[in-house]
Amino acid sequence: MTQIGRRIRGYFNTRFGFFALTIALFWLKTYWAYNTKFNLGVKGSMQELLLAINPIPTTILLFGIALYMSGRKSYITMLIIDALTTTWLFANILYYREFSDFLTFALIKGSGAVSNNLSKGVFGIMNASDWFVFLDLVVLILLLAFRVIRMNTAPVKKSVALGITALACCMIGANLSMAYSDRSGLLTRTFDNNYIVKYLGLNAYTMVDGVKTAKTSAAKANAKASDLDSVKKFLKNHQATPNVEYSGVAKGKNVFIIHLESFQQFLIDFKWQGTEVTPNLNKLYHQSDTLSFDNFFNQVGQGKTADAEMMLENSLFGTAEGSAMVADGTTNTFQAAPAILDQMGYTTAAFHGDVPSFWNRDNAYRSWGYDYFISKSYYPSGKNYEVGYGLKDKIFMKYSTKYVEQLPQPFYAKLITVTNHYPYELDKKNVSIAKTKTGDKTVDGYVQTAKYLDQSIGEFMAWLKKSGLEKNSMLVFYGDHYGISGNHKKAVAKLLGRTDFNDFDNAQFQRVPLMIHMPGLKGGVNHTYGGEIDVLPTIENLLGVKSSNYIQFGSDLLSKDRDQTVAFRNGDFVTPTYTKVGSSYYDTQTGELLKKLTAAQKDAIDTATNRVTTTLSLSDRVINSDLLRFYTPSGFTKVKKSDYSYNKKTATKTLKAAQKENTSVLSQHKGESLLDQYVTDAPELADEADAASSTSSASSSSSKQSSKKTDQ
Repeated sequence: MTQIGRRIRGYFNTRFGFFALTIALFWLKTYWAYNTKFNLGVKGSMQELLLAINPIPTTILLFGIALYMSGRKSYITMLIIDALTTTWLFANILYYREFSDFLTFALIKGSGAVSNNLSKGVFGIMNASDWFVFLDLVVLILLLAFRVIRMNTAPVKKSVALGITALACCMIGANLSMAYSDRSGLLTRTFDNNYIVKYLGLNAYTMVDGVKTAKTSAAKANAKASDLDSVKKFLKNHQATPNVEYSGVAKGKNVFIIHLESFQQFLIDFKWQGTEVTPNLNKLYHQSDTLSFDNFFNQVGQGKTADAEMMLENSLFGTAEGSAMVADGTTNTFQAAPAILDQMGYTTAAFHGDVPSFWNRDNAYRSWGYDYFISKSYYPSGKNYEVGYGLKDKIFMKYSTKYVEQLPQPFYAKLITVTNHYPYELDKKNVSIAKTKTGDKTVDGYVQTAKYLDQSIGEFMAWLKKSGLEKNSMLVFYGDHYGISGNHKKAVAKLLGRTDFNDFDNAQFQRVPLMIHMPGLKGGVNHTYGGEIDVLPTIENLLGVKSSNYIQFGSDLLSKDRDQTVAFRNGDFVTPTYTKVGSSYYDTQTGELLKKLTAAQKDAIDTATNRVTTTLSLSDRVINSDLLRFYTPSGFTKVKKSDYSYNKKTATKTLKAAQKENTSVLSQHKGESLLDQYVTDAPELADEADAASSTSSASSSSSKQSSKKTDQ
């Protein structure tokens, strides 16, 4: 036994022995992470086999670099490569836990635009077991440090090192061939990164993403006007007829876009412990002059909120990798809602209580043609005013009205709330409902921040009535993306009182609210299936704008002949009849898994699949190649980004001059602000008011005492 032990130790004391040990440990932890940290949807023996073997080829290729080094450098290089690839694995574990996706180069490139306040969210996501991925690295370092394994400084022949590299390349080719036998078109028609990791591994996915990023850069450089021909043809052939009953009913009205952060449809009419979580939004949802949609889905990808904004105001999908607002918002040409309406006489403004660089908004909004961007520096600061990603909603909504009342009418104003954002934490003074009891801290605080958001909406609506703006405005409320990801299935099942919550349920759980409210509007709950890509054409029809002039991939939600296929960014879809999740298909109405498709079912699913993949591909082509620079719609003037400045001093001066038009609420009230009529129960403002009152009382008392002494 002792002799066997010596032989094993002797083997590990060789360069190849240490190399083999390093690869074995790295493979073991990677395979463990695949099965415990990610939800890759592995089905069948072939996929199980590929998942088990796919870390090996790229690991041999990367770690094999060290074999070209001599002596101690070889061991150090192996450890450095191990550390780097492990850190990448660790980062993806954290990112995947909340977003069910993997990191991309585009996302990393744009990380500076989304880094504000992220550390708190990251620590909330982290589990102690995540650190296990570094265990092998620690073991290897200790084995070398205590000389349990000794470094062998004898050089490795270059021919042997080359042979290892060639072996790794052959293994990568074999892996790819096996993957294609189970999933044809893996690298050409796959929008879901889970597939690539499942079949080829995380390191291979990283290489594929790098190639995609380079190709995207080249596509933009080599694009030409004729590349738009296929886009125009597709849109013309799939044009839905706008609903004439609603055409122009909101013409000349102000437009409010109220962005409900992380707000999901299930919250509408949801009660916890007998209390409505969102009574104000529930009331709006059911009003006779509100058009509500109960089969409206978020369609975001990695860009989350940024993707929602891209779809809502451009009717273009976010890209598969990262945020298009970050990657392309500064340089691309757009024909966005703010620019379209600005050229129709509207004043356009976006409101957000955080730094303007978040999601690259300060640059993207110039490209979209926003006249004003009211961001963090425009708002007052105070103790406990902020939470997570910016100003708390009640404070944000109140002080936004200071600028809303100055906007010349008609105007288009987008207000972005943030309090109902992961990790759903709220200080005790603002809590008005108990946490839910699923045992999942991500889920249980969700109702508290959602209720707070709802209260801020109630306060804002009350002010709109007082100011007279409600009767002359159309308000669009929408949830930007899910609040609770598919990685919390057990907690969601408990929250909703279900025994199970599967992948089909999670696809249906992607519903978010869409409500269009306007006095006199013929409302009701509309059951059509649609998504965020469809909002802009719907708004345009209500305002009397002809959307067919523009390159837009959505259709009027009120159209009677529209296709109801809702495309998700990863290539899955939902229709009133079928739902696709990964490689599985379900009956949308019953949730039944369709194991054996009939000919009719296969035809319908193939048609929907083709529409989804074509739509996503063409939208990606428009953004990645910046194709709108080659097309200017009739009556539209290309946005000149240099015309816009969001400097507070400049904006304040411009707004002051605009009061001469006598169309703003402020000018109509002869310069008297209505801010004091805004009623909020925000405790932060009440505390400041009490402190100011106490100071005033103390000052008054001191004055009286001084007066008495003088009299004596």
